[in-house]
Parts: sequence; C-alpha cells; structure tokens
Amino acid sequence: MAGGKLQDKLQDEDVRVGVDRFPERQPIGTAADDLLGRDYTDPPPAPLFDASELSSWSFYRAGIAEFVATFLFLYLTVLTVMGVSKSPSKCGTVGVQGVAWAFGGAIFALVYCTAGVSGGHINPAVTFGLLLARKLSLTRAAYYMVMQCLGAVCGAGVVKAFGAALYESAGGGANAVNPGYSKGDGLGAEVVGTFVLVYTVFSATDAKRSARDSHVPILAPLPIGFAVFLVHLATIPITGTGINPARSLGAAIIYDRPHGWHGHWIFWVGPFAGEALAAVYHQVVIRAIPFKASSDHY
Repeated sequence: MAGGKLQDKLQDEDVRVGVDRFPERQPIGTAADDLLGRDYTDPPPAPLFDASELSSWSFYRAGIAEFVATFLFLYLTVLTVMGVSKSPSKCGTVGVQGVAWAFGGAIFALVYCTAGVSGGHINPAVTFGLLLARKLSLTRAAYYMVMQCLGAVCGAGVVKAFGAALYESAGGGANAVNPGYSKGDGLGAEVVGTFVLVYTVFSATDAKRSARDSHVPILAPLPIGFAVFLVHLATIPITGTGINPARSLGAAIIYDRPHGWHGHWIFWVGPFAGEALAAVYHQVVIRAIPFKASSDHY
C-alpha cells in the first residue's frame, strides 16, 4: 500500500514539475519529466549565419567529412546494385534484400565514423531537417549540401569507371518511378520514406532523451541505418528508393540518360517534404506535453 501511494505521488509530481524541469525553446510545451532528477536545458538555437565559422578549420573539415562519407556511400551502394544487375539469376546475388542491407549498413558505418566530425548527415534532407530545427546554421547547411552532392557525383563516377557498359545497361543506379506506379505514388513513397528516416534521426540523436531515458542505451547510427534498410525494403519496388537527393542527383548526373532525369523532381520534393514533416512532428509533438494550470506549479 505504501508503495502504491508513493507511486501515485511521484506520478502527480511528474505532471506538476515537468514543466519547470525541462524548459523548451518552443513555447507550446515541454518534454516529459524525469523522476530521478536529471536536469536538461536545451542549447540555444544555432544562428542562421555565423561568420566565425568561415574562418574555422573545423567547419571545412566537417564539409570534407560529408564529401568523403557521401562518396563512399554511393560507391558501396551503387556498386552493389551493379552486382545484382550483372547476374542473370537474382538467386545468385544478394538480391533486393542485399541491396537494402547495403544501403542501411553503409549508413550505419558512415554515420558512426563521421558523427563526431560533421554530425554524419550524408543526406541533404537530413541536413535541411536539422536546419529547420535550428541545430545548425544556414551557412553550414548549404556547405554540407554542396559537399554531399559533389561526393555523390564522384562516388557514382568511380563505379561507372569500373565498367561503363554495365553501368549504363543497368540504369546506373538512378532513381525513377517504376512501371505500374504513378508519379503520385512515387512522390508519396519518397515523402513517407524520408519521414521515417529523419524522424529516426531526431529520435536517436535527441540529447534530452538521453538525459530522461538513460536507462535505454542507444547507439544512434544503428537505428538510423536500420531505418534506411527498412525503407529500402518497402520502396525499392516503387522508386528504387531515393530519400536522399544527393544520392539521386549523383546517379542521374553520371548515368546521364533521359531515364535518370525523368521525374527527377520527385527525388527532391519528396525527401524535403518528408523531412519537414518529421522535423515539425518531432519538435512540436514528440518533445512536448500539455501544461497543467499554473496554480499547480510550485
């Protein structure tokens, strides 16, 4: 009985003091309280423009890391796609599941390697989502996106250099809406797929979650890579799975055929719309709880 009363008291306290324990930047709510007393205060939002970044080596080092990571991502994944396309029998290759694992596994490894340098975005949609959440400056976001796209072009270019004939006959790994699906279907798949990815990124890298739920150990690159794997399993039959404008652009530029550019806008509009929805959902809904009346606070 005493234990039950104590639990009820703690639950009531959770509601009353939660609003003060974890102050939020957004004015509409707060994150849930932590009963063990671990406080957390959000860092201030990143400025839209920070001139001091342009004179910092860490700024340029981060961009180089994004370039190399995206280069390796396209190299590993498009080369896997070429290997599947080359085989006369899909049973003799890793198949669609293997392609999905290649994308997810590459993201897991590369995010793990670059997270401490640049944050391990490797995707303009992820970068833009974090920009909307004020996690980085507009200057850094634009720089990252340019380096990601350049890295993707170079990665796809190296794959083509290994065998131009196979690369072109297999479609170059370029994204396109597959027969049997409309452009609306492809756009919807890209929106939802990117939502899953960026929502996972926000959840896995939320420092407040670590403060509140430290009993749940988490290695951020693992759920992010797994999300990429699952989205590829679901949407490879529809669009080949973009969810990364740099990946789609790099393959389209190197392939350079009408097939690679047909409906290319879908692989920009879809991911950016999906990440915007994920950013809003995470910041406004997931990290907030309703306020109690101010008279209940103490």
